[in-house]
Amino acid sequence: MAALLLTGVSKDLIRVRFMNTEQSFSLRPAHQGDGQAVFDVTRLSVRALAKNHYSSGQIDGWMGNRTTEYYEDLIAMGRMVVAEQNGRIVGFVDTEPGEVTRLFLLEEAAGSGLGKQLLEIGIKNARLGHKGPIKVESTINAEGFYRKHGFRTIERGFFSHGVGGDPIEIVHMEL
Repeated sequence: MAALLLTGVSKDLIRVRFMNTEQSFSLRPAHQGDGQAVFDVTRLSVRALAKNHYSSGQIDGWMGNRTTEYYEDLIAMGRMVVAEQNGRIVGFVDTEPGEVTRLFLLEEAAGSGLGKQLLEIGIKNARLGHKGPIKVESTINAEGFYRKHGFRTIERGFFSHGVGGDPIEIVHMEL
């Protein structure tokens, strides 16, 4: 997986097959032009995976005033890795030094082991240029996932990376 560190520099493609599943994914650095797909993964993931943990108003307003361009700007920072299946982006992870800022999967990829793989990449990327704990602002529905992978709950709060929409309860966690 080292080839996916410093994602803005590498153009490597890694194919991953997960144990106990027939699913196969390709992991690669996000490229300009992936913004719409990343936007769609986020929107669809929230609608499918968070719907039992948040109100319909929170789900409806989750994306705030985000646009494809918002995600293109994130991609331009060179720290996002996407997962493709059959040429379609089905998940991604994005980081800043010291923080895994975004990790979203489409419902059909959830439970396949892809989230764990993306989290491992995210943690490695978040450690670049950072000493100390790695933080994540987890959704309520993902708290158990992060805890399973070594994160501990620090406190509960509200989404701080938002760009509009109703407040969304999150869990501040660190590794």
